[in-house]
Amino acid sequence: MNPTSPLSSIQPHSVTEFPTIAMVFAAGLGTRMRPLTDRIPKPLVPVAGKALIDYALDDFAKAGVTTAIVNVHHLAHQIETHLSTRESPRIILSDERALLLDQGGGIKKVLAQFEGRPFFVCNTDAFWKDAGAANFRMLARAWDGEKMDAALLLAETEGSVGVDWDGDFDLDSDGRILLPSGAKRYVYSGVGIIKPELFEGVPEDVFKLAPFFFNAAKQGRLFGVAAQSLWLHVGTVEAIAQAEEALAA
Repeated sequence: MNPTSPLSSIQPHSVTEFPTIAMVFAAGLGTRMRPLTDRIPKPLVPVAGKALIDYALDDFAKAGVTTAIVNVHHLAHQIETHLSTRESPRIILSDERALLLDQGGGIKKVLAQFEGRPFFVCNTDAFWKDAGAANFRMLARAWDGEKMDAALLLAETEGSVGVDWDGDFDLDSDGRILLPSGAKRYVYSGVGIIKPELFEGVPEDVFKLAPFFFNAAKQGRLFGVAAQSLWLHVGTVEAIAQAEEALAA
């Protein structure tokens, strides 16, 4: 971990709120990985012989998450078959075949499953080389529902694999996420913890998740935790080989 990271400013909080449920987003079309994703859903794209979604689910199981809600839409039957034999974490499928709900709408559809408790969210196109579970636990220890609406796990923009943009966020000395213009030190890793209250009363069925993060940031209630280890983002076909090379190094 970078010794200059603001992580140390976020003191470990009560572990009684450790989220035991994760919302895993697996319904997207994977357009940036076409034509590969015309025949296989992006969460099942293999990297070093392992499906992308299994990196996330294995790390959640090691971290202590007991249930993963996985939404499906594009080539949904392939994901259903792939996950049918998984025992840990327990899989609950959220079927979006009829209508792709986007990430916010996907959360709203299964809101009752969280029973009013904070939960993990997770994209399936990125993972850490060897510290995913430790990073999930670190994020959970930093979670403080009294001052946070959401907390995001961040990776260093420079040095991460597959990052072809100028970063997403910076952090202040208290660990609050900042939204400056220009290049930023951190990228959003695709993993966070969110309060379910944010989605109560939303009238739309199809809506994005990102605006909830931006609104929380404007209110000073979006925090970030700098992760350990090498982060690998597999958002394009070319990034598959980059990730496999990094894993083999």
